Amino acid sequence: MKKKFESIYDKLVVKSLTFILILFRVPSPVFGQSQPNPGTENWLTSPGVIGTIILIVIVVVIAIFILIVRLSSFIESMNKKGVVKKKMEFSEALIGLDDSEIDRILEQRKAALAFKLSGNELGSDESASDTKGVISKVTHDPENPLVDEKKKTKLNLEISDQLKKIIVWYLGASVFWLVFGTLIGQYVGMKFVWPEMDSVSWLSFGRLRPVHTNTVFWGWASMAMIGLGYYVIARTSNINLHSYKWAWRAWVLINISVLTGNILLLAGINNGGGEYREYIWPVALLFALGLIYTFLNFYKTVENRKISEIYISNWYILAGLVWTIVLVIIGYLPGYQDGLGETVIQGYYMHQGVGMWFMTFTLGLIYYYLPSTLNKPIYSYSLGVLAFWTQMLFYTLIGTHHFVFSPLPWWLQTVAIVFSAGMFIPVIAGTTNFLMTMRGSWGDISKSYVLPFFLVGVIFYFVGSTQGSLQAFRFTNFMWHFTDFNVAHSHMTMYGIITFILWACVYAILPKITGTEPRQFYVGVHFWLAFIGLFAYMISLMVGGTLKGLSWIDGEPFINSVVLMQPYWVWRAIGGSLMFISHLVFAYNFYVMVKIVKPINQEASILFKHSNV
Repeated sequence: MKKKFESIYDKLVVKSLTFILILFRVPSPVFGQSQPNPGTENWLTSPGVIGTIILIVIVVVIAIFILIVRLSSFIESMNKKGVVKKKMEFSEALIGLDDSEIDRILEQRKAALAFKLSGNELGSDESASDTKGVISKVTHDPENPLVDEKKKTKLNLEISDQLKKIIVWYLGASVFWLVFGTLIGQYVGMKFVWPEMDSVSWLSFGRLRPVHTNTVFWGWASMAMIGLGYYVIARTSNINLHSYKWAWRAWVLINISVLTGNILLLAGINNGGGEYREYIWPVALLFALGLIYTFLNFYKTVENRKISEIYISNWYILAGLVWTIVLVIIGYLPGYQDGLGETVIQGYYMHQGVGMWFMTFTLGLIYYYLPSTLNKPIYSYSLGVLAFWTQMLFYTLIGTHHFVFSPLPWWLQTVAIVFSAGMFIPVIAGTTNFLMTMRGSWGDISKSYVLPFFLVGVIFYFVGSTQGSLQAFRFTNFMWHFTDFNVAHSHMTMYGIITFILWACVYAILPKITGTEPRQFYVGVHFWLAFIGLFAYMISLMVGGTLKGLSWIDGEPFINSVVLMQPYWVWRAIGGSLMFISHLVFAYNFYVMVKIVKPINQEASILFKHSNV
């Protein structure tokens, strides 16, 4: 009876869809690929390829701009130090001279400045002396710093000790997961160069790769975003956090989720496939409970705010939490995840995880931390609202662009491509808003690395998001998909956008609430190692991935694509090594910012007490 009912149901569905197709004159191949695979004869002139090259050039130009500003500031600073030092030395030397000696020195200097070359100065038996005024500056300082010291922050924010502790512990956990997760990633990257490094099952690529991705996703980025978000929510609502207990419960739940999830992944226990959802459902449930606690805490804080308006950052942050809670539920419900249904859900889950959790939440952080760092309002509230609602509209239906030329319905692939193109609207609106907010503050690049971190993150927001839309086009997807190019794109977004912006926010706020900031030299080392490492990683895999895709299209044996990727995997390992070293420097900078320093007034009070005994 059940089979008969299912048969009747299937016939009704087919007849109904056929009627709709005839009514709206939709071509019958709507359920499959309706055109042949594109040719690759003129692949280099494809709009997607040309657009990607232009976007990479933009990144290079921004890097050169930051480098020039920093070098100019360094040279100017050295010149000023030299002039001051020269004047001080001259003043100190004059103190011990009598009138006749001062007159003699002045006469010698006047004669030296008036000297003109006679033409036979190339050789002489005389002892070396600067009687001709050729030497203008003498220094005995062997130090030659790469970056100058950052000006100390003028603002020391007063917040409750409970909130400060929550922020520091969330960020501390995120730093730990960043170092651990990228250590795993570093090891995985080295396996591409030395594939026979080990023969231990739990160190195999298939187990370590999801440990790396899930750790940096749910451990590093998520914990850092939530920790930074607690400050934004409380500050913009002008009220204390609704519940500190809920914040600690979420901290425990999320960390237990990442810890147990990684242990299970190393043991070979996983969800059976889906990228970024390899954790089994009990582990994902712990993470979801942590997000629910966080959302309720944020929502109640905003609800009880002492100001009438809801700041735009809170719209992004709360939306990110709502979408992600829904996403986890949809991603793990088993009822409709069979066959192609699982493929559709995987595309939805994977892209929503990046766009509606990491991107949306991080954009909310930028809307607070960028203007507060520059001490000016955001350029346009209207652009922020436009970017918010268009992101909510277009990002929800683009997941299937990961499966172009797959057995999924052709119309569903087309919808994903169209909505991917629609993402130009929120990206351009957001990028314009951030760059216009920075307008007039470019001189701050020479004072600290906070603005360079923000600038690189914003530029990658434009470059990475736009490149993703270009990659969704059928030709570029046909050439690049399933190659190493996708790995480059994911690092361009999750690292170039999310991670750089999170670093900017950490360096912007943490010194102001702890009263301690790291040496600018180490912040500069962190910035340049991370940026150069990312660029080497990204370019090598983009070039190698393109060649690999073309090799597959030409029908060459698979092993040929493995051989041609070897030099690019070496550069991947080099870039990854620079990135990992930068994370160690960041961990040290974080330690400097949060280490407990005994206040001077406390030491003074102790000495005073002892002196009166």
